[in-house]
Parts: sequence; structure tokens; C-alpha cells
Amino acid sequence: MAYTLAERRSGPPSDRGLDRSPARRPEEPEAAGGAPRAADANPWPQRLPDRDRPPQRGSAQRAGPPHRESDRGHPRDDARRGERSVWGQPAGPRGTTRTNDGADARAAAAIALHRVRDRGQSLTRVLTQATLPHPPADRALTQELIYGALRCLPRLEALVGMLLHHPVKPSDRDLEAVILIGLYQLTVLDTPPHAAVAATVEAVRLIGKPEKTALVNALLRRFLREREALLAAADALPGARWLFPDWLLTALRHDWPDAWEAIVTASNARPPMSLRVNRTRVDRRTYAGLLAAAGITARPIPATESGLILDRPVPAQTLPGFAAGLVSVQDGGAQLAAQILDAPPGSRVLDACAAPGGKTANLLERAGNALDLVAIDSETSRLDSVRETLTRLGLTATVARADAAAPHGDWMTPPFDRILLDVPCSATGVIRRHPDIKWLRRAADIPELCALQARILDAMWPLLRPGGRLLYVTCSLLAAENQDQIAAFLGRWPEARECPLVPEPAADQAAAWGRTRTHGRQLLPSPGGSDGFYFALIEKTAP
Repeated sequence: MAYTLAERRSGPPSDRGLDRSPARRPEEPEAAGGAPRAADANPWPQRLPDRDRPPQRGSAQRAGPPHRESDRGHPRDDARRGERSVWGQPAGPRGTTRTNDGADARAAAAIALHRVRDRGQSLTRVLTQATLPHPPADRALTQELIYGALRCLPRLEALVGMLLHHPVKPSDRDLEAVILIGLYQLTVLDTPPHAAVAATVEAVRLIGKPEKTALVNALLRRFLREREALLAAADALPGARWLFPDWLLTALRHDWPDAWEAIVTASNARPPMSLRVNRTRVDRRTYAGLLAAAGITARPIPATESGLILDRPVPAQTLPGFAAGLVSVQDGGAQLAAQILDAPPGSRVLDACAAPGGKTANLLERAGNALDLVAIDSETSRLDSVRETLTRLGLTATVARADAAAPHGDWMTPPFDRILLDVPCSATGVIRRHPDIKWLRRAADIPELCALQARILDAMWPLLRPGGRLLYVTCSLLAAENQDQIAAFLGRWPEARECPLVPEPAADQAAAWGRTRTHGRQLLPSPGGSDGFYFALIEKTAP
């Protein structure tokens, strides 16, 4: 008898230490939050242990970031297995060997999926703290498997529930992750079925469970025999059909009754790769020519001043002039922030939640690097990425560690002409770049985030001079974090006046973007277009 998706979801205890920190901006990869412990420094080795040696002691799977993860009430796989190596026991008698055929990529993907799904770690953090398998083809496959499985997780879990007679033991949650990776290959990728099954079964050995290879082999082959019936049954389940958690579907239906289906579809798709040309060094047309000469096709991003979207993604380091600071990777929606705030040369500007620095750099590029700009963030490690970004692009700013919700320091005076407030949020507008958000975020997180956003707004507002402007930005799609937040703010501060964000209908239609809300303007995620962002521009009137 198969078990249900609800039973599967009841797995880890609800009070586990989830990494529910707001997701980092899609155009700005998260910096590692401090040095990882030795066990985590390289959980995916450059090569697997030799098959004819005793297994190496210790497991990289045992420990996540020390300040994020809680063991409370959650049985640890490795405690159940003792000190057995996560990369598996020798497969046979001494001297025997076996070809790998991509099994290490599957094992690495399963370990990452297990850490996100069962230990509550953010995918960005997991990948930041890991060295992915080599060669590059295996690295690409590992990332495709991780991101893809997280996008399709409810459907894959429903299939596992139909294939197994009962939920796996807590000590076998990593094994279930391998099965999920195998099913993703068989349902989405073009990998030949026999190759996918063989490599996935070998991955079971590599995570240290050779006694489970027959089970996994039988499950995957049963899926191939009953594929159509199993997929039809899975797709009949609402969660598996939409690939979204129930609470978020409910919220989107409420806030976007005419657009929630399109939002979900776009959020489940692969995101495009968008660039921002550094106008202090080259113009957009010239850089597009450099791309074309390198065999990379691109087109301008509508409503942006220096944005390009690639027809096919490429590694950022292979972009012409990337190391020399000619270009940055940044979503087109994120690029609108600097345009809306429109800080003129010579003005004093605060980027209050700056790390890792993409919007900071865009503000400076628009003004010819002629701003008195202060960039603050509460995490020292993330400020390093701000400095690195500015150095690569040839830009200058004052970078300081500070809490935007409780600011203090000499950087606060004199008052600012412009303030960019890109606040922590649910990140529901960037799920296609961070699919783990769907499974790490909870409905209970939203009131906490809204309270934090209100504190930041109230703390930053006194730092703005009369006549100055503050731009409130989120990458959320939820009204509570967006127009409702601004409505409450305007009610608390009588000298705050909302400014229009786009021309009137009779004016330049090419400059129009997004949807008008009761306050501010919302950009929804779109296939092949921008991510989801909310903007509200507030001016401080004279007393």
C-alpha cells in the first residue's frame, strides 16, 4: 500500500532549525556566512575514495552551518549509521573497480537535496560551502539535478509515496533524496533510462548504503514500467500539479486572483540570464557587439537603460570583459531600482540593505561614480562581497557594517538625499532562481518579516532630508509585504508623500512596466523576462 504525500510531509519535526533567512537577490549570489566547519568545507570531494581502500572516517553530511541548523528532535542519519563514510563502503573484494558514469554527480545532488529538504539549509548556502564534482560536465549535471528536483519536489515526492509501501525511516532520508534525484532524471531530463537508473543505483553506494541498491533499482524500474499511470495519479494531486506549497498557493490566489496561475507557471520555469552593462566603461550597444563577436546573442531588456538578456545562459566568467568590470549579472527587474531612485551626481545616497552590492553598483554607474554613497549591511561577511563588486567595477563608496533596523554610527550624518531600502522579505518573486524558498519558507514567517520591514522603514525615515526620496523595494509578491506595508507607513508619517512611478497613460508607453497597486507598483515574474519585484517611491515633504 502506498503512503500519502501528507504522510511524507510529516517527516521532520516542525520545530527544526530552518534556515529561513530572506533569500539573496538573484543577480547577486549569496556570500558564505562565515567560514564553514572542517566537515563542511568540502562535502563533495574532487574524486571519490579509492574502492580498494577502507572507507574514510567521518561524514561531511553530519554538520551544516553551525549557527543555522538545530538537531532538536531530528534524528541524524550519521548517528544511526555510526561513522560510516558518506561516500560509501568498498563495493566488493579488494582490487575490484567500477566505472562511475556520473554517479558522483547524482550522489552530490542527493546530499544537497537532503540538506535543504530535511535539514532546512538554504540551497545557496549549501552550494557556497561545497566543491562540486569535476569535470565541468558533472558540475553542470549536479546543479541541474539539485535545482530541478527542488522545482518539481511535490510531484517527485508523490511518486515516491506511490512506489514505497511506507515512509522511509528518518535514518534513510538521504536515501529517499537519491530516489527523488533518480525520478527527476526519468521524468524531466533526456538521460537514457538505463543510464539514469544505473548511475542512481551507484549513487546509493556512494552515500554509504550499498545494501539499499536492489531496492532503489527495483523502484526506478517499476516506475519505468508504470510510468503513465503513476504520472497521471501524481498530477491529480493539487500540490504535485502546481509544484507549490499549499499556503503560498492560497496567498497568491488571494492577492492575484487573475494572475496566480501565470505567476506559478513562471516561478516553476528556468530563469533567463540578464546582464547590466557598466556604463562608466562601455555602452550597451558596444557591449552587445562584444557579445556577438564571442558568439553570444542578446537583446535589450525593455524599460531598462543598460540591461541585456541572453538567449542562452553562459558562465559569468566567460562573458567578455567580466573580470575587467564591463558587465555584471543582474535581473532586469532589479535594475529598475536605480532608475526609479534616480540619484543625480553629487547627491548623498544610502543603500541600507546593500549586500552583495548589485544595486549599489548600479546607482554609482548611473551617476558616473560621482555619488557620496554609503552602503550598509548587518553581516560582515556579506559586506566583503560589496567591496569585491565595487573593486571589480572600478566604483567607490563608503561600506559600513550596521543594522538598518537599529542604525548608529558616524555614517548617519548629514542627512541623505536618496535612500534605497531593499528590505528582507519572503523572496516569493524570485522562486525560479531560488526554488528552495518554496520549501523553506512558512506562512508563519510573513508576519515576522512584515514587522522587521516596518522597523527598518521607521528607522531609516529620519535619516532622509526634507525633499529627499526613499525607494522601498522587495522581491515579494505578497500584498502584506508590499502595498499594505506602505499604506501603514504613510499612515504613521504624515510628511511622507507617495510619488508616481511611471508616466501617465497618455505619455511614453515604452516606459511603462508592471502593475499599479493601491500603493506602489508590482513587477510579476514572466517567462523569459524579469523576476518579481515591488517598488514604492516616497518623498519627505518640508515640515
